[in-house]
This record gives sequence, C-alpha cells and structure tokens, in this order.
Amino acid sequence: MGCRTHSYIIALSLSLVLIACHSNSQQVSAHTNKTGFSENPVTTPIRPLSYDTTSAQVKEIISRLDKFYAAQSRAGFNGSVLLGYKGNVIYERCYGYANRERKIPLNPNSSCQLASISKTFTGAAVLYLYQRKHLDIDKPVQAYIPDFPYPAVTLRMCLDHRSGLPDYTKWVGNYNKDFSTPINNDQMLSLMATHKPHLEFKPNTRFTYCNTNFAVLAKVVEVVSEMNFRDFMEKYIFHPLGMMHTFVYDPYKPLAVDAAISYRYNWVREPDMFADGVYGDKGIYSTPEDMYRWDQSFYNNTLLNPTMIDLAYGPCSFERPGIKNYGLGWRMLCYPNGNKIIYHNGWWHGNNTSFYRLIKDNFTIIVLGNKFNKSIYRHAGAICDIVRGTSAANSDFDSEE
Repeated sequence: MGCRTHSYIIALSLSLVLIACHSNSQQVSAHTNKTGFSENPVTTPIRPLSYDTTSAQVKEIISRLDKFYAAQSRAGFNGSVLLGYKGNVIYERCYGYANRERKIPLNPNSSCQLASISKTFTGAAVLYLYQRKHLDIDKPVQAYIPDFPYPAVTLRMCLDHRSGLPDYTKWVGNYNKDFSTPINNDQMLSLMATHKPHLEFKPNTRFTYCNTNFAVLAKVVEVVSEMNFRDFMEKYIFHPLGMMHTFVYDPYKPLAVDAAISYRYNWVREPDMFADGVYGDKGIYSTPEDMYRWDQSFYNNTLLNPTMIDLAYGPCSFERPGIKNYGLGWRMLCYPNGNKIIYHNGWWHGNNTSFYRLIKDNFTIIVLGNKFNKSIYRHAGAICDIVRGTSAANSDFDSEE
C-alpha cells in the first residue's frame, strides 16, 4: 500500500433554499451587475513529475524517513507524505487506508480533504483576478457583494485575517438549528446579511484567524468570474497546472472511489454537517503529487507573477511580534536573516494536513492525513531534522491550523 519512493535532497426557513445548494451553477445575487468576465486559462505544457534517486546521501535520508514513518504508522498515522527538492520528488509514501471499511489503501491518486490548506488556493485565485485587473483587493467587499453588512471590510482584510468578521462555524448555529444539512456560501452570507452578527473587532486593527474571510472571498471569485467557484478553480487553477486529482468538495455528489474518507482517531467516520457545503476556507481535495505541482507553480510564475507572489508572502506584520506571521492566504515563518518558510496547516473533521515550503532552498514537505492525528503538525520539524542529520525537533514547525 505504499506510494512510489524517489529521491534527491538537502537540507471547510434554510430548507427552503436547499435547491440552490444542490445546483451546479450557483447564482450571483440579483443586485450584482454582470462583470463581462473574459479570461483565457493559462496554457503550459503538462509534464510528468520528476524523480531523482541517484544520491547515496539521499538513500540514507530515505532510510531514516522510512524508519520515522514506520514508527508514526504504528502510533496511528494514516496518510500520505511527499518531499520535494528543486523540482524533484525525493520521497513519497502512503500509509494506511483511503477507505478502511472497503480495505482501499491510500495511493498516489487518493485525494484528501486539505482543510485550511484550501485557503492558499482561494487566496491565489483572488490574486490571479487582481493581477488581471478583474478586481481590486483594496475595495470593500460590498463592491462585489452589495448585501454584505460590513462596509469597512475590504478584500485585503479578508486575505490577511484583519477583517474582524465572526467565524461562521461558530455563529451559524445561532440562526440555523439544522446542524446536519450542509449549507453553501450563499446561504451563509444570507444569514450574515439578515442577522448581522457582531464584528470581533474594528476592521484592520488586528489579526484574528477566521474561516469566514475565505468563504467570503470564494463568493467574490464567483461574482467577478460569473462562474461557480468549483468550475472556476478547475478551469483556471487546477487543470492548467495538471492537478487532475484536485477538486472542490460537493457534499451532494459522491466522492471518487479511492478518495480519502475522513475518520476520527478510532476509525469512526466523520459525518458531513452544516459547514461542509461552505468552501473557500476548506473543501478542496488534493493529492501530494498535485500539491507539489501547486508548490512548483510559484517558482515558475505559472499563475502569479513575482509581484503578486511577493504580495502574498508579506509584509510580515499581521499576526504578532516574532517569526510567526500571516500574508495573503499563507502562514509564514519570517526569520531575522530574511529567510522565510511559507506554509499552511489544515484541520477539518478527521483531516490533519501540513504543507511547508522552505522557499530559499525550494524544499517542500507535504503531509496529508485522513484519520485524526494532531502529531502530523510536528512532522515537518522532524523531517527537517532528519534531513539535516540532527535529532532535536524544530519547535517553529509545531502548529495546528
């Protein structure tokens, strides 16, 4: 049940509108003017991933990683791992099941719920449209969603979590007592416009991580592009990069046979609930190989130019003093010497995921778990120690969502 191994290295009344939730083509608010969106997707040659197994040093690192993950697997880890260095996949393994009841093992094409790593895609989609002058991230959300009840909140404040918006996963239950039926972004925004839950703080005065921000941004993408978010992401982001096993989850459609089921720590399936129909903050499924294509697209400026990428990666002052910060859709570790680690973790239901990018070295760590296991967030530090040949885990990497 293992993935291919290769090498080279270094260092997430309403019953009356559920029909809309089932629809494949979500409708823009009747108050929204048509934008006349027209854009051709990026076209680049889709090449197979590159693998390198030539170095004796790498073989030793692979041996150490195999021992580490054998121990992690015995301790309950169920998921997939990929390491990449300068465009080459250097380590790839799958441990355990995509579907335990049917004894379907994880394999390289087993798509897993990325949870909050999805925010990196939503943020990049907004910057993609910004780069092409289809929107302005410094305009208020109301310019795109007229019924949005907070006039001072801009797209940029959503991207960097400085909006003050309350997290919908916490307040929707106050107005919608059906916790088991998934709602969509339109329904969440309708509840927000109707009930106007209080802001957590005055917009743009401080940082607070909030899922609502990226659910709002996904709707903005729909308004501007006049497309369903799922369709936009497939046409303009996933397929141009060759990410053929990546998609936005639809709770009203069955998952692919080998897609990873979300499990609690004791192998009980995590059922869908009201928030599972909301996307942009979560909801994207992918594989480690597709995630490596995503990672490499930034080095190649395939979707975003260097100016947009630099904008996404900073400035480093949004979260709190110290090295841990947030850019536009990315968490960051910003060191005094100028080095940055660009990353995002995810946690939704039983899915714990980790995506670390040591951009100076073009070294990437991707860990996707579909059975609840918080230790996954410590893997990146342990992997870096194995690569360096040291033994003390790097506490900078020890984070959750």
